[in-house]
Amino acid sequence: MNLRNALCAICLVGLIGSGSAQAGTNDILIGLDSKITYGPEGQTKGAPGNDAVLVIDVSAPAKPKIRASVPVANSLLGPPTNLQITPDGKLGLVANSVVHIQEGNAWKTVPDDKLYVIDLTAAPPKVIDAVTVGRQPSGLSISKKGDLALIANREGKSVSVVSIQGTTVKAVREVPLEQQAAAVVIAPDGKRAFVCLNLANKIGVLAIDGQDVAYDNSMDIPSAFNPYNIDITPDGKYVIASNTGALKNNADAAVIIEATGPHPHVVDLMSPGVGPEGFAIAPDGKTAATPLLLGSSTKRGELVLMSIGTGGSLTVTARAPLGRLPEGVAYSPNSDYLYVANYLDRDLQVFDLAGGKLTETGSRLKLPGQPASMRAPAR
Repeated sequence: MNLRNALCAICLVGLIGSGSAQAGTNDILIGLDSKITYGPEGQTKGAPGNDAVLVIDVSAPAKPKIRASVPVANSLLGPPTNLQITPDGKLGLVANSVVHIQEGNAWKTVPDDKLYVIDLTAAPPKVIDAVTVGRQPSGLSISKKGDLALIANREGKSVSVVSIQGTTVKAVREVPLEQQAAAVVIAPDGKRAFVCLNLANKIGVLAIDGQDVAYDNSMDIPSAFNPYNIDITPDGKYVIASNTGALKNNADAAVIIEATGPHPHVVDLMSPGVGPEGFAIAPDGKTAATPLLLGSSTKRGELVLMSIGTGGSLTVTARAPLGRLPEGVAYSPNSDYLYVANYLDRDLQVFDLAGGKLTETGSRLKLPGQPASMRAPAR
């Protein structure tokens, strides 16, 4: 171990502390990407090898703490939903969308096809398997029962179907979509899933019967430009797709879809602001939140809290300033706190939602790397 790595290890031990926190539904995962940095000349791609996933204990929701750091490859590229915890809190799944390979003096991004499995019950948590899935796996979703995961593959133009049985995680089939897929969400009853067909500006509908997953393009739902992230209300009634406007002169929007019945369809549309790349719905289904990039990777962002009303409609109730390049967002288990990770500032902001407001609590939690994604357990 060189001096730099030794010092990092010492600092991380200090951050984690000596507690004996156990795996459970009070964990959230944060993916750290060390390969992509930003400077005066914009984005720079670097060497791989120092990525990690942090296991964050939020049992005291106002004071999250790092309980483990697991070396595992993952990436900033793609929606910040490439990882998730099973509903019982025992496993973490991490999809790595791309890898960096060297060409001369530069580093090139190429698609990966790996899903990493983390045993969160181990002391300390550790990677126990690497599963081959579709090319450039991006957003993923674990079912409420915890026995199935779906992964949206951008380069593979497919959805990977993954079986979860205890600690055994196995890719069982690929569902072809004939177009890129950025993110996916499984309905609470486990009978349907909804997938962001980001370049087609549509939401695909998948029928689920056990491990049999089928796609019928006649069910495609027109969306706004570049549906990039997606979530569903806990009662399964409404899907909300976050659209980033294809990073061009198009309006960014949240599209609300009535998810039940024979033909799911759009029932409302609103715009929370510019750059809603991260997006999450609260476990109690009452609010949704998105950290806005505001059009620049180096500009400070903004957190938007929205109430979910009758018919799934979204109404902005509060806004709060964020750090630079805010990506991942997650709720506490009781829906009373929000966590937002700032990539360039390497920190985690914590907000109290009491009274429908956004009140930042205390000092920010410093992180030992750049947070590219963040998720709470599947629900």
